[in-house]
Amino acid sequence: MQSSLLSDDDLPDPAALAAAAAGRGTPGHYDELRGTLSRADHKVVADSAAAVTSALTGATAVDADADDADDSDSDKDDEPTDPPEAAEDVDAAAGALPARGLAPVWRDFFGSTGLDGWQDLGSRQARVQRRVRDDGATYNVYADGSHSERTWPLEMLPLVISAPEWARIERGVRQRARMLEAALADIYGPQHLLREGVLPASLVLAHPQYLRPMHGVKPAGGAWLHLLAIDLARGPDGHWWVVDRRTQAPSGLGYLLENRLIIAQQFPEAFRDMKVQRVAATFRALMDGLLRSSPAGERSRVALLTPGPRNETYFEHVFLARYLGVSLVEGSDLTVRDQRLYLKTLHGLERVHVLLRRVDDEWLDPLELRPESALGVPGLLQAVRAGEVVLANAPGAGVLETPGLTAFWPGVARRLLGEELKLPATTSWWCGEASVWAASRDRLADYVIVPTFPAGPVTQGFEPVLGSELDAASRRAWQARIDANPSAYTLMGRVRPSELPVWRDGRLEPRPVVLRVYAMNDGQGGWCVLPGGLTRVGLRPGESPSAAPAAPVAGAAAGIGAGIATGAGVPSGKGGADVYLSIQRGSASTDTWVLTDGEVDPTSLLPPPLAPIELAHWHRVITSRSAENLFWLGRYTERAENTVRLARLALEGLPGASPQVLEVLHALLLRHGLIGPGVPSPALPSPQAGRLFERALVRSLGDAVAGPSVAYNLRALRGCAEALRERLSTEHWAMIQELEQRFSSEMAEVLAAEGHEPLSDVLTVLGGAMMRLSAVTGAQTDRMTRDDGWRLLSVGRQIERLDMLSHALGLCFERGLSRLDDGFALMLGLFESTITYRANFQARREVLPLVHLLVLDTDNPRSLAWVARTMRDRLKKLARHDPVWADAIAERLPQPGTWSLETLAGADEAGQHVALIAALRSCSQAALDLSNEISQHLFSHVGSADRAVWQ
Repeated sequence: MQSSLLSDDDLPDPAALAAAAAGRGTPGHYDELRGTLSRADHKVVADSAAAVTSALTGATAVDADADDADDSDSDKDDEPTDPPEAAEDVDAAAGALPARGLAPVWRDFFGSTGLDGWQDLGSRQARVQRRVRDDGATYNVYADGSHSERTWPLEMLPLVISAPEWARIERGVRQRARMLEAALADIYGPQHLLREGVLPASLVLAHPQYLRPMHGVKPAGGAWLHLLAIDLARGPDGHWWVVDRRTQAPSGLGYLLENRLIIAQQFPEAFRDMKVQRVAATFRALMDGLLRSSPAGERSRVALLTPGPRNETYFEHVFLARYLGVSLVEGSDLTVRDQRLYLKTLHGLERVHVLLRRVDDEWLDPLELRPESALGVPGLLQAVRAGEVVLANAPGAGVLETPGLTAFWPGVARRLLGEELKLPATTSWWCGEASVWAASRDRLADYVIVPTFPAGPVTQGFEPVLGSELDAASRRAWQARIDANPSAYTLMGRVRPSELPVWRDGRLEPRPVVLRVYAMNDGQGGWCVLPGGLTRVGLRPGESPSAAPAAPVAGAAAGIGAGIATGAGVPSGKGGADVYLSIQRGSASTDTWVLTDGEVDPTSLLPPPLAPIELAHWHRVITSRSAENLFWLGRYTERAENTVRLARLALEGLPGASPQVLEVLHALLLRHGLIGPGVPSPALPSPQAGRLFERALVRSLGDAVAGPSVAYNLRALRGCAEALRERLSTEHWAMIQELEQRFSSEMAEVLAAEGHEPLSDVLTVLGGAMMRLSAVTGAQTDRMTRDDGWRLLSVGRQIERLDMLSHALGLCFERGLSRLDDGFALMLGLFESTITYRANFQARREVLPLVHLLVLDTDNPRSLAWVARTMRDRLKKLARHDPVWADAIAERLPQPGTWSLETLAGADEAGQHVALIAALRSCSQAALDLSNEISQHLFSHVGSADRAVWQ
């Protein structure tokens, strides 16, 4: 820290600096920092705080808004009096800091952080964003067609909630959870609520997520809901209001954990001194509840069903599965046999007893629900009806999410619980009731118009509309639209959420926030509320998403932030207003600190110690999908290396290679898709042939769509890695990302240059790609556990290597390249064995040592003998559960170690190496046959004895 211009006794209190540096809140919104309502006459002076900070750090003071620079004494007389606990006068060396006081929790926060912490806020903000990037935390956005992957947007300062305040929230959320569980059981059971008119039958039964196949079902364990989320906003009165609920597949728990890990490390003193409650105990309650509900009890296998890497919240699916210690699966990983759910693994089918889902209701089972779904499992609903699997949450829970039911929940609570709701909800009116629509028709400006039903085959969704932003003509058009189908529309009152400070350029600026709280069923009839939550931080009017730090499909669970009508929305420029504080539309998130008056819960999710007998039979379960992706991860890694090497050899050899070598290069490039069939051979006498060949090759390198180019292989490599995020280290994934992104951007720069692309620039790009591919290979070789998944990856690489090298070597000998100096060099270059050959045999250009090194030398990892032996060894270990199949496959593999060097190197009268060429052709064909055999036997699990899944 730079030396201070002030003495220690004169240094200001950091809480006072924070109060003075805080921007003016939006009138009519509750100010979390100050613990009071922001008023139109309230003015904040930040210049004094900036001046003191400047004196402390030697930095230039940040200019404040003109309104914030008024004389403090005149402002002070006009301000309303704060409660005693929220007011504070601060004396500092620069004079009295004319700032309103902070709420007690924020005084404690900045007091624990200290003056050094205040001065370090800018650096901490940068560390937060760096940690997010290092963790690979993303929120994918595909709705705009860009298929972009955005860094998870995380603000630095947490939302802090005192212990008494949290106790009120916890009681209210627990009551709502009991009510929603009872309501869902009634809707799919006796339907008293519908018969008595407590809930409108025309709304519930018309909802696309009311699943008639679930009527009369009693879920395994008796619970319909195991996890639910309640979205809360603090109103101007300082009380928390319910604004939405998520009941079918609540998202955000993984991001909540990521936020906690990052933010707690930035403020360790405050986290410890303020006694922030930990969250592990609630996750333990969730897992215990699921196991209690399962027919297999504690011996149950639990899996998390994800829509896959294309889902916007896939990162959190991976993160949550790792944290809970459960298998991450997609629909294609599962199958139903005899009304039981099984996981397709590398070693056969394994029973799944509990499925924690992140797939929406109507996509769960293509047999009984949406037939086009590729995200679900055929026969899953029948397994649920049979009580053979716990599905959390039960299918059909999505019907409770409609905003049209909001006004009916108080009556439901009285009918089912005999209680009044402890947490109030925002105003909401379903237009399907004629009297409601008639009374509200002329007051659209007071509401937000939202869809009653989600978009589906028979329902139409639309962006929420702020009635106050409609002109007279537009308002009449909306009135007519609602008149035509009133049940499809709901009118929601606008919420004015409280505002939380965020750090911007040396100042604390207020932003609207909405808190998502999670409740978990303990499996014994009770509910545990997670002490914390996922806080979403919105934008200010006129602020673009890019101003926030690192701001960032069908069938997937609803994205984080859908369904909240707030008064903090800003025009999105996409035909609607962001009235939801949606992460999709540019909002950010932050951690939520719940303080406790007692002891901090020490619960950990670490499992109990294993016994030696358990370790003796321990093995990591590898799903068939993961196994196939690992297999192709290895193949695409090797394929990318082969195409990069081949392209380099071709471009380097163009200026002076012999016609025979050019012909072989042309044939190899054509086989591997690096040029099209219409590209002329550079060996042709026409001077234009060479130029056309070069340009076609260079242009194809960066084309990731047209054919199997280098860019295509790198993108496919990244796609396989993306589907394996739960198995790859952060560094391994980051290397693959950088490899694909760097090659694409660098090739685009070269191709964008006017005129002919400099060959040296293209070779530089290829050289960089090969260097980064070597790093990826190193990570695969040295950083991955050598389990069966890794063995499949290795076998995939060796299949590609055997096919490519044996075919290339055979072609070279067919065309007589062994008799040419540049042909001899090409063969060594294709095998990356030039240095090894020269070290062993100096300048000899002889077939015998060449064949020995490239075909028979088991110490050379590029030789065909080494590749075949490695494949055989890996396959036998991989298929040790099926030794008969493994032995049969091994017998069909080539065995170069048994071949005679003298026979291979011998030539006939025409100079042709017939025996060698035949052996090389058999190697190439064996590689292709092995690939097909592995796919059929290890990945598909289809055999003649299979029965239809519904039997």
